[in-house]
Amino acid sequence: MKLYGFFRSSAAYRIRIALNLKGIDCDQQFVSLRKGEHLQPGYLELNPQGRVPALLDGETVITQSMAIAEYLEETGPGVKLLPAGAAGRSRVRSLCQIVACDIHPLNNISVLNYLVNDMGLSDVQKMRWYQHWIAAGLGGFEAMVSDSPLTGTYCHGDELSLADVFLIPQIYNAQRFDCDVSAYPTVMRIHDACQELEAFQQAHPDNQPDNE
Repeated sequence: MKLYGFFRSSAAYRIRIALNLKGIDCDQQFVSLRKGEHLQPGYLELNPQGRVPALLDGETVITQSMAIAEYLEETGPGVKLLPAGAAGRSRVRSLCQIVACDIHPLNNISVLNYLVNDMGLSDVQKMRWYQHWIAAGLGGFEAMVSDSPLTGTYCHGDELSLADVFLIPQIYNAQRFDCDVSAYPTVMRIHDACQELEAFQQAHPDNQPDNE
């Protein structure tokens, strides 16, 4: 099994966490977004969208972090990252998709570059854009977990789930872009609990061999 990723890609970060939690050995293949390696013909043959991550398992190629995470959940060993019941699974998936569908696509580096290079926004305007969508997304996430009896040590009870796997890289991004996270006390409590765990620490961008 091979994971194609970039140290600072939050989507690849999610999958590194999931692999660590499940105890799956995976050969990391580094694709530098800074050097444009994701747009080279060899990589585009693997993932025509030119994004990371991509997971190669034998002859099977999976792209998009949610699809990869659920593939690992369905086929891999180790801890289960989706609850047993349908209602619980739906809640966890909803939390994941706040990150993967609402926050991340609007703040992806390709979008930020387009805002500056094609739309002519200043760096200050770009930051306002970024911080606005972080606040909108994390505000909704906080509301869903703050007063819910289903929230425990982690996003869904006292066992880790994909919701935690998706949340932590987004907090890393928010802090990297100087977003104020003080309005999300439950989110940050969960973040701090996860950061105590080796699986999350090992997956952190600062601890990756391709860290530039």
